[in-house]
Amino acid sequence: MLNDRVTERLFWFKLPRCFCGVRMRKLLLVACSLLTTFCLAQTADKLSPAVKAYVSVEAPVIALTHVRVIDGTGAAAREDQTVVISGGKIIALGPAATTTAPAGAKIIDLSGRSVIPGLVGMHDHLFYPTGTVPIYAELAFSAPRMYLGGGVTTIRTTGSLEPYTDLSLWQDIESGKTPGPHMFVTGPYLEGKGSFTPQMHELNGPDDATRTVNYWADEGVNNYKAYMHITHAELAAAVKAAHQRGLKVTGHLCSIGFREASEIGIDDLEHGLVVDTEFTPDKKPDECPGQGQGMRSLMALDVNGPEIQQTIKYLVAHHTAVTSTLPVFEISVPNRPPFDTTGASGPPQPGAPPHYLQKVLDSMTPQARIDFLSRRAQIGASKDTPMTTILQKELQFEHAFAQAGGLLLAGLDPTGYGGVVAGLGDQREVELLVEAGFTPLEAIKIATMNGATYMGVAEKIGSITQGKNADLVVIKGDPSSKISDIENVEIVFKDGVGYDASKLMDAAKGMVGLH
Repeated sequence: MLNDRVTERLFWFKLPRCFCGVRMRKLLLVACSLLTTFCLAQTADKLSPAVKAYVSVEAPVIALTHVRVIDGTGAAAREDQTVVISGGKIIALGPAATTTAPAGAKIIDLSGRSVIPGLVGMHDHLFYPTGTVPIYAELAFSAPRMYLGGGVTTIRTTGSLEPYTDLSLWQDIESGKTPGPHMFVTGPYLEGKGSFTPQMHELNGPDDATRTVNYWADEGVNNYKAYMHITHAELAAAVKAAHQRGLKVTGHLCSIGFREASEIGIDDLEHGLVVDTEFTPDKKPDECPGQGQGMRSLMALDVNGPEIQQTIKYLVAHHTAVTSTLPVFEISVPNRPPFDTTGASGPPQPGAPPHYLQKVLDSMTPQARIDFLSRRAQIGASKDTPMTTILQKELQFEHAFAQAGGLLLAGLDPTGYGGVVAGLGDQREVELLVEAGFTPLEAIKIATMNGATYMGVAEKIGSITQGKNADLVVIKGDPSSKISDIENVEIVFKDGVGYDASKLMDAAKGMVGLH
């Protein structure tokens, strides 16, 4: 039988337990052979040379001294703290004046720096749109590096087009073969008739939905995403099958409105108000009216009015979470995002560090950059786009939902027309949550502790607390007072190993859109 630490890791990723001699699917056999290394894989001496190349801090005991701690709970930042890391865990935390580093510890003076929990990305695909054809490229090289380099230490893939690739990548990351965040792997999209891409299987009824959920649960995925054309019966079957396996279902829906999905028992709803079609006049059951039509209906509604407020109350009462993906909507607003968070419209001055949008452009292949900038220019030249108003309504909705007691999660959704990329988009999401009305401390909690809470691993990650995993992000500056400082990631600790953020990002430059 597996030892306690391996069993703990199994619980963390919700894998079935493996025993020698038990017949199981090929992937689980591979997983079982690696389980004995899972708890040790992320110590630096167990990492492959390919991963060690990105490691900047490694020692049996590490003390981060004179650092500002933003703990992810929403509490005020604590100045001049010491955080002690050993065995992949936070073993001590307190004021630098009274918290003594153990003898022999590697001391890192972080004066002028802040530390936050590793971001928990809750809509973080491993694919990216390519050109005008609705086919998506799997970014198995660049995306994991950029997520980790951006401070994202755990992701939920939230819809998969290559689930076997995602599962294999997850195993490679956990075994120390390749760098990347911890992963909750989502099964293939649960889509009905009418998919816009041939990469998705179209369900042919509730029995097919049940079979699909059970097949992929056996293969090792640990959550699911329903998509735009799924029927009521198919969603109900999928939710029932997933819940019987102890797994969760989220959804980017169109054929089904938010309250209907919440009544079925869906656990989470992606994107928020922008995709909720329940307010569309004469909407027919099980039919997607087109989200353009749905958005036009939203234009006439007040977020503080009875219709939307009733939906918010319904979701909260039924414990249905909502995932914010503001960056993917922002790019459809003219001249957004700005070239930097102060609103500058042009390139940085010579010698200045690259700003957000420049870093996004630098990550892309030449063709991906041309495609994105061409589309951005078309939107910028438009005299009539409803997305300016829609984005503001979405910002208001998310703030109202959270204020009403709803569990708001944070993601980026690197799709749209290609202007949102791994890691950088997760940082931008936190900035946009502040634009929505949250304080920087609240926004950081949404992007860390809330995701851990939803995934059932808040006892392991999500906040800077003694005994939790040492998944931490070292940031130059103070994002608790200036949220744009969240872009200044220097070191990312995952399981107590410190990775050089700039090396991870540099390795992926020019790759987005290809690898």
